[in-house]
Amino acid sequence: MTIKRSSGVLLHPTSLPGPYGIGALGVHARQFVDWLADAGQAYWQVMPLGPTGYGDSPYQAFSAFAGNPYLIDLETLHADGLLEDSDFTVVPEFDPRKVDFGLQYVWRNQMLDRAYAHYAFGGSQHLKEEFEAFKAEEAAWLDDYALFMALKDAHGGLPWNAWEAATRDRETGALAQARESLASPIERVKFIQFLFFQQWRAIRAYAAERKVQIVGDIPIFVAMDSSDVWSNRDQFYFDDQGQPTVVAGVPPDYFSATGQLWGNPLYNWKNMQAAGFKWWIERFEGSLKLFDLVRIDHFRGFAASWEIPFPAETAIQGEWIPAMGQEMFAAVREALGVLPIIAEDLGVITPDVEKLRDDFGFPGMAVLQFAFGGGDFSVNDFLPENLRENQVVYTGTHDNDTTRGWWQHAEEQEKHNFRTYTSSDPTEETFAPQLTRMAFESRANLAVVPLQDLLNWGTEARMNLPGTTGDHNWTWRYGSDDLLPQTAAQLRALTEETGRLA
Repeated sequence: MTIKRSSGVLLHPTSLPGPYGIGALGVHARQFVDWLADAGQAYWQVMPLGPTGYGDSPYQAFSAFAGNPYLIDLETLHADGLLEDSDFTVVPEFDPRKVDFGLQYVWRNQMLDRAYAHYAFGGSQHLKEEFEAFKAEEAAWLDDYALFMALKDAHGGLPWNAWEAATRDRETGALAQARESLASPIERVKFIQFLFFQQWRAIRAYAAERKVQIVGDIPIFVAMDSSDVWSNRDQFYFDDQGQPTVVAGVPPDYFSATGQLWGNPLYNWKNMQAAGFKWWIERFEGSLKLFDLVRIDHFRGFAASWEIPFPAETAIQGEWIPAMGQEMFAAVREALGVLPIIAEDLGVITPDVEKLRDDFGFPGMAVLQFAFGGGDFSVNDFLPENLRENQVVYTGTHDNDTTRGWWQHAEEQEKHNFRTYTSSDPTEETFAPQLTRMAFESRANLAVVPLQDLLNWGTEARMNLPGTTGDHNWTWRYGSDDLLPQTAAQLRALTEETGRLA
């Protein structure tokens, strides 16, 4: 796959402005698409859109296929007749600059309950035919997901491997009984998913009209407590009691001296191969229904994964275990054709990872914030002069500090290296625009910049600090007055000047 010379902006939909405490797939999403189009951008890159659980990370979702109910736009539901004026009588005082996921869990779910109740009791029946078609089209994952979420709620939120054995192990009689006793909650989950997909498809169609493509994101691993694992346990490494035998992570790296203990279950590649990689084919097929391009997070895990015995306190005591990425991608390509994939080839990259990436022609990634570390930085792969055309260059990603924040906290050696390389002495105010220009001027076919860098904001706007939990991660939002026409005009001028105009 070859990407034409172009550029885009990284922004998760939760960071959009709006009155109800979190970004949503309504008018503000369309306004952002309009802004991108005015700025001459060809791509909007998002993070995973799945339903988040503990920790609120979009990379730890209850399903690799489902959508996040928090993103459903309530004003659209109001316009569709699913919510009434009286439903908005009591609205919490939301922070316009920060997502409170705990408040979303309570209040927004109550609003979605009302929307489903309105439909279930005979309202908005113009949606019935479309809803029934959606259930039939997505049954392969939707049936298990809806049952999983209904059972999880019935068990007080406990993970599936803490349920009674018959349900945990998906015994036929136990599942049949659950489907009967939980029929209404199951239908509610399906209806909420229908609303999400209806709204996301509308946003994607609107973006296509404005010549803006969507770059999605697939986390290589799925969450331990997910419908994917519960309904496909033989595709992972578990014991008879539903406990993992090994889990995923990465060894000590740039972000953590003890590595990162993610805790995701690891794939049983032999079983996946025996099944014709069916789960992966379906996963990519589902993603390509939602996105124009797909970024694969932690791509190196398809060559080898850092396998950590379970349980463990840190990720230090792990080892690299070969994976079957070659066989899997070949099977997916045979089933689906050319794969529009971006490989997140950051971290410990070895020749086998590069070979896997290049054998399938996937563009890799480069992050300019990583280009100036160490003593002899001239050999750094991420320096602009060392970039390849078939590559996507970023100033930083969702896991990095904002570029302004990076400069504020950079080591003196890094600052010295940057000054030496550029023969310039940037200030806190000028550094992010300078690094953005370097990304756009590079030979990489696609340049992507987080919105925080275009707004020139500091560490207070950082999206995530890897290896940590707490209310500082995944919560950043911009305000409705922050996207200025002059910023779009400046970005468009840079885009045109560097030959990236859509």
